[in-house]
Amino acid sequence: QVQLVESGGGPVQAGGSLRLSCAASGRTFSSYAMGWFRQAPGKEREFVARSIWGDYTYIADSVKGRFTISRDNAKNTVYLQMNSLKPEDTAVYYCAARLRPGIPTHEDDYDYWGQGTQVTVSS
Repeated sequence: QVQLVESGGGPVQAGGSLRLSCAASGRTFSSYAMGWFRQAPGKEREFVARSIWGDYTYIADSVKGRFTISRDNAKNTVYLQMNSLKPEDTAVYYCAARLRPGIPTHEDDYDYWGQGTQVTVSS
């Protein structure tokens, strides 16, 4: 069983920055594929970014150039740095972990999910 706890969300003005953190339990965090997703009110959950074994990252086109994902395996934590935030970035942000081998390409490919953290961007 893996527990994921997100933090760092909150209100921010457009153009501002936030850094989300996701702390994971488990002894083999470095082998986890980690992802960030978000869900805005009335919309489906969408992929934001993923980190695979620390060196391989992928960012959704919708946030590319503004968001970056990184991880600190010594702290069992993955981060989502969000810059130049826009009102349309308002959503609940979730982190997810995949423990099985293979690259996750869909939210169903992840094994564990956090409870989410709210990000609200005002104009």
